[in-house]
Amino acid sequence: MADESIYSEMKKNGLSRRGFLQFCGLVAGAIGLSNLPPLQSSGLPAHLARKDATQSMVARALQTKPRLPVIWLELQDCAGCSEALTRSQSPTLVDLVLNKITVEYHETLSAAAGFQAEEAKQAAMQKYAGQYVLVVEGSISPKDDGVYCTVGGRSSLDLLQEAAAGAAAVIATGNCAAFGGLPRANPNPTGAVSVAELVKDKPVVNIPGCPAIPEVFTGILAQFLVFGSLPELDNLHRPKTFYGTTVHDRCLRRPFYEAGKFANSFDDEGARQGWCLYKLGCKGPTTYNSCATLKWAGGLSFPIQSGHPCLGCSEPGFWDGGGFYQGQSAPLARPALTTVGAAAAAGAVLAAGMGAANQAQKKSAGRSEKKEQG
Repeated sequence: MADESIYSEMKKNGLSRRGFLQFCGLVAGAIGLSNLPPLQSSGLPAHLARKDATQSMVARALQTKPRLPVIWLELQDCAGCSEALTRSQSPTLVDLVLNKITVEYHETLSAAAGFQAEEAKQAAMQKYAGQYVLVVEGSISPKDDGVYCTVGGRSSLDLLQEAAAGAAAVIATGNCAAFGGLPRANPNPTGAVSVAELVKDKPVVNIPGCPAIPEVFTGILAQFLVFGSLPELDNLHRPKTFYGTTVHDRCLRRPFYEAGKFANSFDDEGARQGWCLYKLGCKGPTTYNSCATLKWAGGLSFPIQSGHPCLGCSEPGFWDGGGFYQGQSAPLARPALTTVGAAAAAGAVLAAGMGAANQAQKKSAGRSEKKEQG
């Protein structure tokens, strides 16, 4: 049940006080609390006081707050974000489910199915009205009365509106939920739209990616769990902690970019030496995400490290931004800070800017190739 405090549940499962405090430190790291100003009341130096303050802050919250109820909807999606979450390393999915949240409804992970699952969802929405976090995976199809995406005979639009009405906050996970994703690609036959375009009266956090990085999701959920608030967002409703810099900014191949060393094909000497993939279409300079720092599979690797260009999957309209292996533009202006209620139209503006910049870069790349051939 979600009513028991998190610490009580962990203690019941055999966790010691020392282990609990160590866990609080991990949660603080997942939230990104290292940037908080230190508390000086202890009289310790700032670099020592900071850690104690943030850890104690998390410990107090976990000792008094009940576990967080979560309702997870899957609409026009491939379940990729759910699959990625099962491989989350910080905190792990098992730890999330058993100790810090209660997943009241999830079509893929729930043991129940059919009428039983739907009844459980209805009961949870009534019991935890105004308290639960709604997670949406996949885009919504309102076109033609929603016939292109239905669950249990109900349209995706109907399901979203019902669940969002009683939610404390909404997390749109993956590019499909955040910006429309693949279902929205031209010619968009289902009329796919994003969550933020439909939910206007609740705070919405976008964590785009294809799929979204699982540690980003768990970090946001941990912050809401501890403080009951959402992180600072940019103008596309993305958390600045994880989307404040480009992939290019932290890329391990960045030194080769600065030195002008680029791979021109996937099997040339530059590719074998690990040179920059910019000329092979890497979208890292215009893609805001933490892939290069958090990586995947517990920090093992990410696409560029594995030898493939960034596709820009955390940006709006990336499916329609030109060929994945065509030249990319210079970095655009960094996203501006905003409150949760910022205009959703900013996504369309950025997408249009990326398209125009890409066209200019393609022409420039073409002229360069002709000179090299000449």
